[in-house]
Amino acid sequence: MKLARRAMLGAALTLAMAGCALAAPATPVVMTTDLGVVELELYPDKAPVTVANFLRYVDEGRFDGATFYRVVRAGTDPNPKAPIQVIQGGIDSDAHRGQMLPPIAHETTAKTGLSHTDGVISMARDGPGSATSEFFITVGDNTSLDFGGARNPDGQGYAAFGRVTHGMDVVRKIQAQPSDAPTPVTFVKGQILERPVEILSIRRK
Repeated sequence: MKLARRAMLGAALTLAMAGCALAAPATPVVMTTDLGVVELELYPDKAPVTVANFLRYVDEGRFDGATFYRVVRAGTDPNPKAPIQVIQGGIDSDAHRGQMLPPIAHETTAKTGLSHTDGVISMARDGPGSATSEFFITVGDNTSLDFGGARNPDGQGYAAFGRVTHGMDVVRKIQAQPSDAPTPVTFVKGQILERPVEILSIRRK
Protein backbone atom coordinates (compact mmCIF):
# COMPACT_ATOMS: atom_id res chain seq x y z
CA MET A 1 0.00 0.00 0.00
CA LYS A 2 2.78 2.40 0.97
CA LEU A 3 4.81 1.41 -2.10
CA ALA A 4 1.84 2.02 -4.39
CA ARG A 5 1.23 5.42 -2.82
CA ARG A 6 4.89 6.37 -3.23
CA ALA A 7 4.79 5.25 -6.86
CA MET A 8 1.70 7.39 -7.49
CA LEU A 9 3.32 10.42 -5.84
CA GLY A 10 6.49 9.89 -7.85
CA ALA A 11 4.54 9.69 -11.10
CA ALA A 12 2.60 12.86 -10.26
CA LEU A 13 5.84 14.69 -9.46
CA THR A 14 7.39 13.53 -12.74
CA LEU A 15 4.37 14.77 -14.72
CA ALA A 16 4.45 18.13 -12.92
CA MET A 17 8.14 18.54 -13.64
CA ALA A 18 7.59 17.64 -17.29
CA GLY A 19 4.83 20.26 -17.52
CA CYS A 20 7.17 22.88 -16.07
CA ALA A 21 9.87 21.93 -18.54
CA LEU A 22 7.47 22.35 -21.48
CA ALA A 23 6.36 25.83 -20.42
CA ALA A 24 8.70 28.50 -21.78
CA PRO A 25 9.82 31.04 -19.18
CA ALA A 26 8.70 34.63 -19.49
CA THR A 27 11.14 36.88 -21.33
CA PRO A 28 11.97 40.11 -19.44
CA VAL A 29 12.66 43.32 -21.36
CA VAL A 30 13.49 46.87 -20.27
CA MET A 31 11.99 49.84 -22.07
CA THR A 32 13.78 53.14 -21.47
CA THR A 33 11.79 56.27 -22.32
CA ASP A 34 12.61 59.92 -21.79
CA LEU A 35 10.08 59.91 -18.92
CA GLY A 36 11.44 56.83 -17.17
CA VAL A 37 11.95 53.07 -17.35
CA VAL A 38 9.26 50.42 -17.81
CA GLU A 39 10.06 46.72 -17.26
CA LEU A 40 7.95 44.04 -18.90
CA GLU A 41 7.74 40.29 -19.19
CA LEU A 42 6.68 38.66 -22.45
CA TYR A 43 5.00 35.25 -22.78
CA PRO A 44 6.44 33.22 -25.69
CA ASP A 45 4.64 30.08 -24.50
CA LYS A 46 1.26 31.79 -24.81
CA ALA A 47 1.79 34.14 -27.77
CA PRO A 48 4.78 32.77 -29.71
CA VAL A 49 4.21 34.62 -32.99
CA THR A 50 3.61 38.00 -31.37
CA VAL A 51 6.50 37.71 -28.93
CA ALA A 52 8.91 36.57 -31.65
CA ASN A 53 7.95 39.59 -33.77
CA PHE A 54 8.37 42.03 -30.87
CA LEU A 55 11.73 40.54 -29.88
CA ARG A 56 13.00 40.81 -33.44
CA TYR A 57 12.32 44.56 -33.29
CA VAL A 58 14.08 44.61 -29.90
CA ASP A 59 17.12 42.55 -30.88
CA GLU A 60 17.67 44.49 -34.11
CA GLY A 61 17.34 47.87 -32.36
CA ARG A 62 14.37 48.83 -34.51
CA PHE A 63 12.51 50.42 -31.61
CA ASP A 64 15.36 52.83 -30.80
CA GLY A 65 13.93 56.30 -31.39
CA ALA A 66 10.33 55.10 -31.62
CA THR A 67 7.73 57.04 -29.62
CA PHE A 68 4.60 56.88 -27.57
CA TYR A 69 2.42 59.35 -29.44
CA ARG A 70 -1.19 58.49 -28.58
CA VAL A 71 -3.06 58.27 -25.28
CA VAL A 72 -6.63 57.29 -24.59
CA ARG A 73 -8.14 58.24 -21.24
CA ALA A 74 -11.39 59.44 -19.74
CA GLY A 75 -12.45 62.49 -21.72
CA THR A 76 -10.62 61.54 -24.93
CA ASP A 77 -12.50 58.31 -25.77
CA PRO A 78 -15.84 58.87 -27.51
CA ASN A 79 -16.85 55.20 -27.38
CA PRO A 80 -19.45 54.98 -24.57
CA LYS A 81 -20.09 51.24 -24.97
CA ALA A 82 -16.48 50.11 -24.68
CA PRO A 83 -14.24 52.90 -23.34
CA ILE A 84 -10.56 52.11 -22.91
CA GLN A 85 -7.47 53.64 -21.33
CA VAL A 86 -4.13 52.97 -23.05
CA ILE A 87 -0.89 54.49 -24.25
CA GLN A 88 0.13 53.62 -27.82
CA GLY A 89 3.56 53.67 -29.41
CA GLY A 90 5.69 52.28 -32.18
CA ILE A 91 7.67 53.29 -35.23
CA ASP A 92 6.66 56.30 -37.30
CA SER A 93 5.77 54.53 -40.53
CA ASP A 94 6.33 57.67 -42.62
CA ALA A 95 9.72 58.69 -41.23
CA HIS A 96 11.11 55.19 -40.59
CA ARG A 97 9.36 52.89 -43.05
CA GLY A 98 12.59 50.93 -43.58
CA GLN A 99 12.46 49.75 -39.95
CA MET A 100 9.06 48.10 -40.38
CA LEU A 101 8.81 44.32 -40.60
CA PRO A 102 6.03 42.43 -42.44
CA PRO A 103 2.67 42.03 -40.68
CA ILE A 104 2.14 39.00 -38.47
CA ALA A 105 -0.68 36.51 -37.89
CA HIS A 106 -3.21 37.56 -35.27
CA GLU A 107 -3.07 35.63 -31.97
CA THR A 108 -6.37 36.27 -30.22
CA THR A 109 -6.81 36.19 -26.46
CA ALA A 110 -9.07 33.15 -27.00
CA LYS A 111 -5.95 31.34 -28.26
CA THR A 112 -3.45 32.70 -25.74
CA GLY A 113 -5.57 32.72 -22.59
CA LEU A 114 -4.39 36.26 -21.82
CA SER A 115 -6.64 39.24 -21.06
CA HIS A 116 -6.26 43.00 -21.31
CA THR A 117 -5.99 43.68 -17.59
CA ASP A 118 -3.98 46.50 -16.01
CA GLY A 119 -0.47 46.84 -17.45
CA VAL A 120 -0.83 44.37 -20.33
CA ILE A 121 1.11 45.04 -23.53
CA SER A 122 -0.69 44.22 -26.77
CA MET A 123 -0.42 44.82 -30.52
CA ALA A 124 -2.28 47.61 -32.28
CA ARG A 125 -3.77 46.70 -35.65
CA ASP A 126 -6.26 47.53 -38.37
CA GLY A 127 -7.66 44.24 -39.66
CA PRO A 128 -6.65 40.88 -38.18
CA GLY A 129 -3.17 39.98 -39.41
CA SER A 130 -2.06 43.59 -40.00
CA ALA A 131 0.02 44.20 -36.83
CA THR A 132 3.64 45.29 -37.34
CA SER A 133 5.45 47.51 -34.81
CA GLU A 134 2.58 49.35 -33.16
CA PHE A 135 1.76 48.34 -29.59
CA PHE A 136 -0.12 49.66 -26.59
CA ILE A 137 -0.08 49.27 -22.81
CA THR A 138 -3.35 49.18 -20.89
CA VAL A 139 -4.08 51.41 -17.90
CA GLY A 140 -6.62 49.62 -15.74
CA ASP A 141 -8.67 46.64 -16.90
CA ASN A 142 -9.70 46.92 -20.56
CA THR A 143 -11.34 43.56 -21.26
CA SER A 144 -13.40 45.01 -24.11
CA LEU A 145 -10.13 44.62 -26.07
CA ASP A 146 -10.24 40.82 -25.63
CA PHE A 147 -11.58 38.36 -28.20
CA GLY A 148 -15.34 38.84 -28.42
CA GLY A 149 -15.09 42.26 -26.74
CA ALA A 150 -17.11 45.23 -27.90
CA ARG A 151 -14.20 47.52 -28.72
CA ASN A 152 -13.50 46.20 -32.22
CA PRO A 153 -16.42 45.54 -34.61
CA ASP A 154 -14.78 42.38 -36.00
CA GLY A 155 -14.88 40.76 -32.55
CA GLN A 156 -11.34 39.41 -32.85
CA GLY A 157 -9.89 41.68 -30.19
CA TYR A 158 -6.19 42.46 -29.90
CA ALA A 159 -3.09 40.32 -29.39
CA ALA A 160 -1.94 40.59 -25.78
CA PHE A 161 1.54 39.14 -25.26
CA GLY A 162 3.02 40.38 -21.96
CA ARG A 163 2.63 42.73 -19.02
CA VAL A 164 4.40 45.47 -17.10
CA THR A 165 6.24 44.21 -14.01
CA HIS A 166 7.73 47.56 -12.89
CA GLY A 167 7.09 51.11 -14.03
CA MET A 168 3.32 51.53 -14.19
CA ASP A 169 3.93 54.96 -12.65
CA VAL A 170 5.83 55.85 -15.84
CA VAL A 171 3.00 54.46 -17.99
CA ARG A 172 0.48 56.63 -16.12
CA LYS A 173 2.81 59.64 -16.41
CA ILE A 174 2.89 59.16 -20.19
CA GLN A 175 -0.90 58.82 -20.27
CA ALA A 176 -1.25 62.12 -18.38
CA GLN A 177 0.81 64.18 -20.87
CA PRO A 178 -0.92 67.03 -22.78
CA SER A 179 -2.63 65.63 -25.86
CA ASP A 180 -4.05 68.44 -27.97
CA ALA A 181 -1.75 68.08 -30.96
CA PRO A 182 -3.25 68.17 -34.48
CA THR A 183 -5.01 64.85 -34.98
CA PRO A 184 -4.64 62.55 -38.01
CA VAL A 185 -7.93 61.49 -39.56
CA THR A 186 -7.54 57.94 -38.18
CA PHE A 187 -7.58 59.13 -34.55
CA VAL A 188 -9.86 61.15 -32.30
CA LYS A 189 -9.18 64.74 -31.27
CA GLY A 190 -7.40 64.95 -27.93
CA GLN A 191 -5.54 61.64 -28.24
CA ILE A 192 -2.27 62.75 -29.90
CA LEU A 193 0.51 63.92 -27.56
CA GLU A 194 1.74 67.47 -28.03
CA ARG A 195 5.25 66.13 -27.41
CA PRO A 196 5.67 62.43 -28.23
CA VAL A 197 7.49 60.49 -25.53
CA GLU A 198 10.66 59.01 -27.01
CA ILE A 199 11.47 55.34 -26.59
CA LEU A 200 15.24 55.52 -26.24
CA SER A 201 15.67 51.75 -26.30
CA ILE A 202 14.06 48.40 -25.57
CA ARG A 203 16.45 45.62 -24.57
CA ARG A 204 16.24 42.12 -23.14
CA LYS A 205 16.96 42.20 -19.42
